[in-house]
Amino acid sequence: MEMPSDFERALMFEHIRKAAEATYAKNPLDTENLIGWGSALIELSQFEKVEDAKKMTRDGISKLEEALMVDPNKHQALFSLGNAHTSIAFMTPDQDEARVYFDKASQYFQQAVDEDPENELYLKSLEVSDKAPGLHLEFHKQGFGQQAMGAGPSTSSSAKTVKKKNSDLKYDIFGWVILAGCIVAWLGLAKSNVPPPPPR
Repeated sequence: MEMPSDFERALMFEHIRKAAEATYAKNPLDTENLIGWGSALIELSQFEKVEDAKKMTRDGISKLEEALMVDPNKHQALFSLGNAHTSIAFMTPDQDEARVYFDKASQYFQQAVDEDPENELYLKSLEVSDKAPGLHLEFHKQGFGQQAMGAGPSTSSSAKTVKKKNSDLKYDIFGWVILAGCIVAWLGLAKSNVPPPPPR
């Protein structure tokens, strides 16, 4: 099966976001819909510039927190909140400020594992969250943060090499976040489109 292009992924998540917005108008307490909406916003943020991406991710966080207000034990929302805080941390160049987001992400991943201890994705995410601050340091040490903010060198051949390495690192770091978000969004859609049980 061929992986969808960035454009196709962006269209898919935009469709999910719009559908969730329409569903929310009819039923604001639908936790699956809120999780799908929040997850779609987080995925769409990957296609934005840093400041816009942070804002969109925070909007996604608010939808996920809204789902937890309805059902505090929704492990899908807890997991997605862990991913969202991890994403913001990597977009934050200041190590101390990023650490606050990494700590929140670890707490959410731990809560997701507590709610669904057999979930391999949650367990792996919790394990990787311990390594995230070190990856963050390397990520920004190599200059990706400056280039993302528009401040890095861009014309020399060494800058092109660094940009290539930073691009590879970026995809390594965000790859599991994107995959996890896709899975959560897909599960949310699958659950929301299940036909009702037959009458007895």
